[in-house]
Amino acid sequence: MNDQSFTTTLSVDASPAEAFAAISDVRGWWSQDVDGPTDAVGAEFAYRGNQDGVNLHRARIRVEELVPGERVVWHVVDNWMSFIDDQREWTDTRIVFEIEPTPQGSQIRFSHLGLVPSYECHDVCVDAWTFFIQDSLRSLISTGLGEPMERLEPSQRAASA
Repeated sequence: MNDQSFTTTLSVDASPAEAFAAISDVRGWWSQDVDGPTDAVGAEFAYRGNQDGVNLHRARIRVEELVPGERVVWHVVDNWMSFIDDQREWTDTRIVFEIEPTPQGSQIRFSHLGLVPSYECHDVCVDAWTFFIQDSLRSLISTGLGEPMERLEPSQRAASA
């Protein structure tokens, strides 16, 4: 199953330590609407993916592995998406960032292990991951500014739940 999982690779003009720091800054490239620590093994954070003031995606993610300059691994503990029927699609999947030094800087291999073509969310999730990794994370690393999803205010969260 994992050989069909989504993977993309990103090359950046930054050291592995700089790439690792940017990946760990989840609010800087994925979503500003993240509650909880993202930089401690065993910690859990709540992610919300919002668009136009509506919550489309919620997940609870546990940080499983942090190897500075080399690797970040997250485990999706729980998940909900407004646009699919089977809410188990992301649950128990792993999100992995592997960083390797290159002569020009670093290569980041991103894999969402368990995100497979048979899933209803596959195409939407692949498009979103491609943007967040290839565009937003790349921008955060190269300019210091990513393009994360916006944060919902508490009143908007209640209205979209």
